[in-house]
Amino acid sequence: MHRNTLLRGLLAGVATAAMATAGLMPLAAQAQQAIKIAVLQELSGAGATAGTNAKNGIELAVKEINAAGGILGKKIETMVTDTQSNPGVAKGLATKAVDDEVFAVLGPTFSGSVLVSMAETRRARIPNFTGGEAATITQQGNPYIFRTSFTQTTAMPKLARYIARGLKAKTVAVIYVNNDFGKGGRDAFVKAADANGLKVVADISSESGQVDFAAPVLKAKQSDADVLFVYTNEEESARALRELRKQGWTKPIIGETTLVGQKVIDLAGEAANGVSAHVGLTVDAPSPVIQGFKARFEKEYRYVSDHNGMKGYTSVFMLKAAIEKVGKLDREAVAKALHGLTIAVASQPGVLMDVTIDENGDLDRESYLVEVKGGKQVVKETLPALGKKS
Repeated sequence: MHRNTLLRGLLAGVATAAMATAGLMPLAAQAQQAIKIAVLQELSGAGATAGTNAKNGIELAVKEINAAGGILGKKIETMVTDTQSNPGVAKGLATKAVDDEVFAVLGPTFSGSVLVSMAETRRARIPNFTGGEAATITQQGNPYIFRTSFTQTTAMPKLARYIARGLKAKTVAVIYVNNDFGKGGRDAFVKAADANGLKVVADISSESGQVDFAAPVLKAKQSDADVLFVYTNEEESARALRELRKQGWTKPIIGETTLVGQKVIDLAGEAANGVSAHVGLTVDAPSPVIQGFKARFEKEYRYVSDHNGMKGYTSVFMLKAAIEKVGKLDREAVAKALHGLTIAVASQPGVLMDVTIDENGDLDRESYLVEVKGGKQVVKETLPALGKKS
């Protein structure tokens, strides 16, 4: 009897598997299947601040979406791994994600890592979201890569215009980090500076993870530039700001998003006050939707999110919007639907700001000019999106 019961159980299992393969599984059973998403982030190494924030933002979004019933009735399942801020490790993890047949990949955040790993997701035709800002990421014709941040070629012209017109500066010194992220930003900024009549009088390279900024700051001071533009990773940004105050720098300091992240502000302390930056996302934006995200994130993780947390959070909702538009779990169709897609907060609050994704995978939305005051970002000006699609 026991053998017969066992045999019937085995046959039933085979039949169930066959039905699932043939698409004949009952709807209730199909709804239990999860949408697998690989989260490839920098949880250690030089990118730990950025990657951890992005990971936390992703997991908060997944928690909220799953609590509301998932996507098309299916829950999201995340597979989180640490790239160690190493492009080689990132590539290996992307290969594993492909082997695991995930529906989408979120990350890495470091430009150098995603430039290597996205070849694997492209080969497998898997939608891949990144917070990386290097312009080259979306200049290679990869139809499966999508940004959650502005590209450097979008952000730097706004910055250079503000320095030249808003600050009335004639000369600028540049301190940048010598990696794909830093070099790409430096190149885009120098080009934009020239277009706005700004002369770069000091072009200073620093290394990822650099601890001592005495020499770069001294070079910037000796250049007698009207303004200093700093474009480094979060931890290095805090060190640079402390050294600038130590050496008595009193002229305007301006940068992009990484210069005024909450982690930088916390680490730099008083040295961060007065620093300005152009940011694509900020939890201090005067928006009820963004303020709601800020409160939920802080309640969940007991600290204030930076822009990376926002990028991680919005990436899940961008994916959700595309899946719901397609109406089925088809990776290629979802990637195609993302191109040219406009997502409104009114219909998808999780994107936090109305956003349009162009044919390259770059995005367009409002952005902000902020200044650090009293240990937090204060929005000075809201800059409009470059263009809107109906």
